[in-house]
Amino acid sequence: MTTVHTLTRAFKPTVLAGAATLFLAACGSIKPVPLTPSEVSARVKADKVEMYKEQQPITGPITYADALARSLKYNLDHRLKLMETALARGLHDVSAADMLPKLVAEAGYARRNNDSGGTSVGIEDRVISLRPSTSEERAHHFARATFSWNALDFGLSYYRAKQSADEVNIAEERRRKILQNIALDLRQAYWRALGAQQLVGEADELATRVAQALEKSREAERAGVLPPQQGLAYQRALLDTLSVINLKRQEMQFAKREIAALMNLPAGADFTLAGPPADLQPPKLLDLDRLEQAALEQRPELREEDYRARIGVLEAKRQIVSLFPNLNVFVGPRYDSNAYLYNDRWVDAGVNVSMNLLRLAAYPAIQRTNEARTKADEARRLALSMAVLTQVRVSVERYKLAVEDQELAAESSRVDQRLASIARASERNRLESELEALRTEARALMARFQHLTSQASLQASYARVLNTVGIDVLPDSIDSHDLAAVASAIDAKAAQAASQVFAPSASAPVARPVVVLTLKGMPQGVNALVVRAAVVRVLERNGIAVAAAGMASPMELAMAFEATPTQTATRAQWSLDVSGSGVSQPLARKYTSFLARDSNDKALSAFAEAAALSLISDLRRLSAGALVKASS
Repeated sequence: MTTVHTLTRAFKPTVLAGAATLFLAACGSIKPVPLTPSEVSARVKADKVEMYKEQQPITGPITYADALARSLKYNLDHRLKLMETALARGLHDVSAADMLPKLVAEAGYARRNNDSGGTSVGIEDRVISLRPSTSEERAHHFARATFSWNALDFGLSYYRAKQSADEVNIAEERRRKILQNIALDLRQAYWRALGAQQLVGEADELATRVAQALEKSREAERAGVLPPQQGLAYQRALLDTLSVINLKRQEMQFAKREIAALMNLPAGADFTLAGPPADLQPPKLLDLDRLEQAALEQRPELREEDYRARIGVLEAKRQIVSLFPNLNVFVGPRYDSNAYLYNDRWVDAGVNVSMNLLRLAAYPAIQRTNEARTKADEARRLALSMAVLTQVRVSVERYKLAVEDQELAAESSRVDQRLASIARASERNRLESELEALRTEARALMARFQHLTSQASLQASYARVLNTVGIDVLPDSIDSHDLAAVASAIDAKAAQAASQVFAPSASAPVARPVVVLTLKGMPQGVNALVVRAAVVRVLERNGIAVAAAGMASPMELAMAFEATPTQTATRAQWSLDVSGSGVSQPLARKYTSFLARDSNDKALSAFAEAAALSLISDLRRLSAGALVKASS
């Protein structure tokens, strides 16, 4: 038996060593395992499905409100902020649950390989007075339930719950900022893409004509019709102009991809933008002091700093509370199956108070830390406030400059269009005249691109003013999931938001001027319908609508053609008369030029375009007066 015990004692360290070796070997066997290509491919496939699922199909042209509605519902950045807000709310609920008392239930089974017990030894004589005995079974069951409440834990949990509530508010302010940035980015991209959409057809047509003219100039150069220097100069001028137009077109077309990304559309999704239903007049800004006050009150970044300051104050209170004595109250039933117990069921209850006295030494450091935190929060808020005020002032100035640039670009576009019309009207069959006409048309198209670009910049400046002031242009919540209902809610919210920044009288779009067009005095051999179509096209292009046949309008535009032949050319004149019920003082103008003696539909149409373009500013002015008269 002694040998067996000796072997057992010798074997136990060996077993333990072997078990430890196996455990360490198992831990060391874990190696980095890279993802397999199939796992990555599966993840990409699942993500692509998840990104674009449950989207309503595009059934028609997309307005700005429609695009915002899709961004509100499907934009992944906004979805992320919604999830972060939900997470913050969940963490707040968890923090609030920490304030509840604790009710701990416990049950178990215990067993030992020998008996517990003891004996009694005299203190003075060290004589054993009792034989070894036990009062506990080797195996027994037990169960208990304890209801306890800790005053210090309650106080700390209370302040932590209030901090988590402010963190929910911070998450909500960050979501607001994301929505404001989405509205800003979308407005910038929408108007650039709309401009590209309006002119891309004309740009493609002109590119084809320029390519043909380039080939014709090369042939003329080879045939000796044009001097090489002159031919190359024309080619260079055409190529330079075409390059600028292509650059402008590409720049504005890229905006369409930006819109698709903001709306979270799948790659390759095609859509058409809906043009503005009205001639948007730049509204006037409110007083700068009011805008600065609104920005300081409404910017999400400053509200976030306010919440962070509250969290700092609560953190200071938590640290002070941690110095207080701790009061713990508990009560609960007990059960133990031990047969040696006289009472196997009983109730425990008690109260204890404890306090870490050395913790009081940290009070001065806590005070200094809280004061430093308060000063840092205040300094950060003041610095951010100054940055916000600077952004508001810069955005206001940019908006004013954008208004001026838009007006200048519009006038420049009309001048270049008139130049192109005059060049087409005086065009001969000579190559140099054709090339000059193409150059002027290309310059006119480039001016129109610039005009639309200035309009897009104006809209971007408009949106940036709203963004810097912190105005919410998207509703906080939408009851309906239908995109049309969401778009309607966005329109209503946008009008309300604009009224906080811009003058109410000018915040609404102004209806496009509408005129009744009549042409008189068309010479024989000239198709009056072709000339009329050219005039209608140039008026529509510049924001003047032409009433359909039989429709009434407060303005009437009458164009009468007169021609006086000379030895080399024809002195031509358009008499332009503007009248109507909405015009307080009729307007009469003359537009004179020289045409070839054998003028055709093309030449006369171009001449009519130039004449109509010279009257655009007057038509806008008279239309504004007509609207004021009608409203009064």
